[in-house]
Amino acid sequence: MRTVRIGAGAGFSGDRIEPAIELAEKGDLDFLVFECLAERTIALAQQARLRDPAAGFDPLLVARMRAVLPACRARGVRIVTNMGAANPIAAADAVRSVARELGLQGLRVAAISGDDILREVQAGDYRLDETDQPVSGLGSRLISANAYLGAAPIAEALSHGAEIVITGRAADPALFLGPLVHAFGWSMTDWTRLGRGTIVGHLLECAGQITGGYFADPGYKDVPDLARLGFPIGEVDEDGNVTVTKVSDTGGAVTPATVKEQLLYEIHDPARYLQPDVIADFSGVQIAETGPDSVRVTGGGGAARTGFLKVSVGYIDSYVGEGQISYAGPGAMERGRLAVEIVAERLKIMGVACHETRGELIGVDSILGARLSASSSTPREVRVRFVGRTDSLAEAERIGNEVESLYLNGPAGGGGAAKSTREIVGIVSTLVPETQVRPSIHIKEA
Repeated sequence: MRTVRIGAGAGFSGDRIEPAIELAEKGDLDFLVFECLAERTIALAQQARLRDPAAGFDPLLVARMRAVLPACRARGVRIVTNMGAANPIAAADAVRSVARELGLQGLRVAAISGDDILREVQAGDYRLDETDQPVSGLGSRLISANAYLGAAPIAEALSHGAEIVITGRAADPALFLGPLVHAFGWSMTDWTRLGRGTIVGHLLECAGQITGGYFADPGYKDVPDLARLGFPIGEVDEDGNVTVTKVSDTGGAVTPATVKEQLLYEIHDPARYLQPDVIADFSGVQIAETGPDSVRVTGGGGAARTGFLKVSVGYIDSYVGEGQISYAGPGAMERGRLAVEIVAERLKIMGVACHETRGELIGVDSILGARLSASSSTPREVRVRFVGRTDSLAEAERIGNEVESLYLNGPAGGGGAAKSTREIVGIVSTLVPETQVRPSIHIKEA
């Protein structure tokens, strides 16, 4: 039976580049997929594009392509990625420039647009899933609305001879399903195979998670050589069953346990995993070890898609001001707690309007909270962190200023103060009929 080998070159925007080079050079791949787009990432990318119409794609796109393109071109490995973010067409232009720089003439790059439906959402009568409030209620705070595209436009772009396919917002598993639909000629109503292909995508989309990265827990789940973690390869057959493995002599591990953890990652109902292409059913999946770093995943299925697409809606939520300062030596924890009390009282005195505040001692109670941390021995050094959320940048700045003022205004011995402010982009979602979204494919040649 014919098989297709797909490698996962990245699981998030800032992921390592070296494992992707290993896959391109040694993975014997047909496709290399870079999944680099989180919900919040695309809203931030939209902001970048508003500032500069030539921006808005992944900041590591050029570096990644420069690193892997020579090996991929030489070996016939085709690339699929969502690093187009808010500007797939500009991303394709950037990749074309890299190809020309590397002397890779004739390289065909496809950009898939159409996921940006901000105007349609603003004009329509849509409601937010989380609050049931109208999207229009966000008013001028609304900055992005991107629909999750499916596998069909990716498969179509590949059928046009694209060696690199760049999308904006697409469902993560669709990045892997698209190449399978193209390679095997699956029908977009073959729910069983589409469901299994979605399972393949879900297993591979987080890259190093399934090869033991996120799985590792020393003493409980030991994983070898994590500093040289290899990224996964899926060898997929025509029925959508997959063997998960990795390049030999790389760090990490592929075991039934790593595969099971990834299979359940971010899944609510395993029998109804809603995707743009299919409702995938994970409930009948079988997992078996077939050798060192080799796990076979079979079964699973799917049902007809819902006819709706999820839309990730980004908006300006608030501003956060933060300050930190350290105390050391005898009484460090007591001085740290006093510092928190002083800052909280100062904000009240000055009338700084905060939706919420949080004062904590990092390494003492910042994760588990004061009650669960009470039994710990008294530390000899602490890092105070005070943070507050406001409606304006000016109010947020006052929070860090108050922490910094502890230098001379007590308690004693504070040092290493730092302060920052940032705009907070919130993410909510809505649903739109799939007929409202019209993907377009743009082919560019180096």
